[in-house]
Amino acid sequence: MNDLANTPKPGNETGEERPKRQRKPDWIRVRAPVSEGYNETRRLMRELNLNTVCEEAACPNIGECWTQKHATVMILGDVCTRACAFCNVKTGMPRAVDPMEPENTAIAAAKMGLKHIVITSVDRDDLPDGGASQFVKVIEALRRNTPDTTIEILTPDFRGKMRPAVEAICEAGPDVYNHNLETVPRLYPTIRPGARYYASLRLLEEVKSHNPLIFTKSGIMLGLGEERLEVHQVMDDMRSAEVDFITLGQYLQPTPKHAKVEEFVTPKAFDAFGSIARAKGFLQVASSPLTRSSYHAGDDFAVMRAAREEKLRKKDRLSV
Repeated sequence: MNDLANTPKPGNETGEERPKRQRKPDWIRVRAPVSEGYNETRRLMRELNLNTVCEEAACPNIGECWTQKHATVMILGDVCTRACAFCNVKTGMPRAVDPMEPENTAIAAAKMGLKHIVITSVDRDDLPDGGASQFVKVIEALRRNTPDTTIEILTPDFRGKMRPAVEAICEAGPDVYNHNLETVPRLYPTIRPGARYYASLRLLEEVKSHNPLIFTKSGIMLGLGEERLEVHQVMDDMRSAEVDFITLGQYLQPTPKHAKVEEFVTPKAFDAFGSIARAKGFLQVASSPLTRSSYHAGDDFAVMRAAREEKLRKKDRLSV
């Protein structure tokens, strides 16, 4: 574990000691978003009353992605019914679902000229279907308005209603179904207390069971105190669930109230994990400190699709 915290500062005016802030290594630092492309994307999201996980989760890549007019739309509002220790999204009682959200998402995709779009959401345990019907409506709106745009969704676990939720979404036909395991099973009680590791694995299995042609994707954060062999086991679990694409990125503490960074994993270590993941048979692997679920998602989708086509060609040649 790397001890990268700054020297403790004096207490504040109330006499309480200020939380220690951890200094990020050079390979984590990114430039502040200042480009005109960034500002245009921000204005469009506000005009259409859309939320983005880029903002709500304080993604370090927001400057780069928004400059290129890539944004991950977060549907079902900006308030989550869970309180995961790693996540910066607000927790509380969500507002009513916006009926204009599907059409506005499609309008945004058309105005931005997106070839590939990523749609995610907060957890909505308060809704009878967990919000699955809103995913369906967004996919349908995108198919009507921007039929050439490939669609990637990143859903919650739909606790207690997973099977009908996954079935409905798969029927709508996304190109990629992503659901993140987030961390190793040992850390779930403290990092992801509202979820269950094996329930998330079952969700990924259910997608493939319902439609084997939908690409599946999942990711974990490193630096939360996981052990190397635990990460290898998660990879094996994902492959057992026929997951096509794995992402591995560095966990960054959003605020002092969130889980502490136990280690800043080096780029070299990420490269090693990436090599192991490729050897285990994933069609696509993204492994770097700044990797996030939707970072370079469009380019990665193209690589993954080409890898599957090549795999099928090899299989056909062998069967002749």
